Amino acid sequence: MSPSATLAPLRKAAERIDRRTPAHRDRAVDGLRALALLAVPTGHWLLGGFTVDSDGGLHNASPLSAFGALAPASWVLQMLGIFFLVGGYASALSYQRRRGSAGAWLKGRIVRLGRPVLGVTAVWALAAPVLYAAGVPEASLRTGATLVIQPLWFVGVYVVVTALTPYCVRAAGRLGGWAAAPLLGSVAVVDLLRYGPLAGSVPSWLSLVNILPGWLFAYQLGVSWGERRIGRRGAWLLLAGGTLLFAALLAVFHYPASMVGVPGAARTNSHPPSLLVLALAAAQSGAAILLRDRLAKLLGRPVLWAPVVVINLCAMTILCWHQTAMLAAAVPGSFVGGAGLAGLTTAPDSLGWIAARVAWMPVFAALLVGIARYARRFEHPPEAAHGGRTLRRTATALLAAGFAAFALGLA
Repeated sequence: MSPSATLAPLRKAAERIDRRTPAHRDRAVDGLRALALLAVPTGHWLLGGFTVDSDGGLHNASPLSAFGALAPASWVLQMLGIFFLVGGYASALSYQRRRGSAGAWLKGRIVRLGRPVLGVTAVWALAAPVLYAAGVPEASLRTGATLVIQPLWFVGVYVVVTALTPYCVRAAGRLGGWAAAPLLGSVAVVDLLRYGPLAGSVPSWLSLVNILPGWLFAYQLGVSWGERRIGRRGAWLLLAGGTLLFAALLAVFHYPASMVGVPGAARTNSHPPSLLVLALAAAQSGAAILLRDRLAKLLGRPVLWAPVVVINLCAMTILCWHQTAMLAAAVPGSFVGGAGLAGLTTAPDSLGWIAARVAWMPVFAALLVGIARYARRFEHPPEAAHGGRTLRRTATALLAAGFAAFALGLA
């Protein structure tokens, strides 16, 4: 069979998706969301390695510990700023179009975010005892639980910033794009206190103050964008200002180069976010706004638009299950004797490991696709009778809480 004949069904499917897309759909914003979503598993799969102890248990390891030169890769893969920007933009438009109260609008968005999170944690709560009984070491299960929980912090933060949408809309109406400036200033003050001359007398918990303004910054920019209060001039200011601030923080103030945490490092930019994260988010946001029209034109092609639609439809599934896909390869791999499987269960301390890990990534992607076929039901669960629905929700919540306690080392 010729390649053209093989690809013909895919082209027809892409054209069908394109025809069904409403004319008012903002393809550029969906494209940016898809790009930010794909960066999450790509970053975790590329920068997250394992080692195996003498009992066969998996432990987390990072190639960034051995290869500091990989840090610039984290600048590209850290696209949460884009995700929050697009989230703020979409929330602003959705909030404007709401038919009910603000509370009803918020409840609908929280439920949509919460179902997949409860789904993955409940499934893992059921699977962990089965895997342990099958011979998977407890160390591997705890490592897996940590990895599964790791990206879910984002959902909690996203729920909080979404709840602040009405206030963000008001701030955008009064201050436009400058509504995000106080958030930048707040993070700068906290960074000055925890890294400046007074660092020795500042309590460690102060860094937690950065969590809300740090991630709300890009969301507020997105709301202002959705309210049409940021144009090309503002976008150029964000791009130039964010780039200059990013360079200054690295070169002059010696911020860590990696945008993700490095095991054993004294400082981290990501948890909680430092000023470097906001500088990157500002530059990314400016670039995204400037490229919007070009991206929309590019996504007018059905063959490019169809994958964007599929990724957006599976957004929470990708976020919640991509670590499980990697573990689906690593846990069986940990039972292989000898020196282990290169790029999967060997220490990430050589260039050969990086090449081998890149080769494993299509395997992780295929496993994620297989998992998603079944896990997507958590985004749109079937209806049930009221009594059955209540019982199911209670059981799911209890399982999720138990798994969270296990992942956090409380059980």
